[in-house]
Amino acid sequence: MSSVVVDISVSLDGYVTGPNAGLTNGLGDGGLALHDWVFHGTDADRAILDASFAQTGAVIQGRNLFDIIDGPEGWSDDMGYGAKPTGEVNAPIFVVTHSAPEKTRLGDRFHFVDSPAEAVAQARAAAGDQDVVVMGGGDICHQMLATGLADVLRLHVTPVVLGNGTRLFPAEPSAAVTLTLTDAVSTPSAQHLTYAVVRHG
Repeated sequence: MSSVVVDISVSLDGYVTGPNAGLTNGLGDGGLALHDWVFHGTDADRAILDASFAQTGAVIQGRNLFDIIDGPEGWSDDMGYGAKPTGEVNAPIFVVTHSAPEKTRLGDRFHFVDSPAEAVAQARAAAGDQDVVVMGGGDICHQMLATGLADVLRLHVTPVVLGNGTRLFPAEPSAAVTLTLTDAVSTPSAQHLTYAVVRHG
């Protein structure tokens, strides 16, 4: 069975966007620094991105993120998931929402589902032996961890303090998650940390 991998870039102070994130400012003020490792990183950064892309059989995301990437300032016609040209094989994307849009700008690889559990079930069926990658935003990533649906947490911790924005982990109390570090790669642009989610009982 494929693994469900929460994979997201995060600031040192725990934000996955800067403040004032929205349709035309998807990563918020200062948030582009979170993905500096993707576009301006080292060979080691690129190897991590390429390996993740190659291992991805399906993608899960939340509705807010979908609205941003399918919006006018989102993914372009020639660049999509994993910062890869859309001419390459693109994994299907399952969007968790209670209100599916009537049409999408980026085509028919988006599928709309009502719950995280349903997204995981459909994504696993589509992914085969490859990973199901939860790419964001912060709320759906946290839901996957808090409800025990995730198998792996992969953080790309970037050397920036945003001060405000969209949190990966909520400020209010939430479910505890036990993790075991399985891999760590350090580059000037990010600390790439991979954790296995420890199951209890």
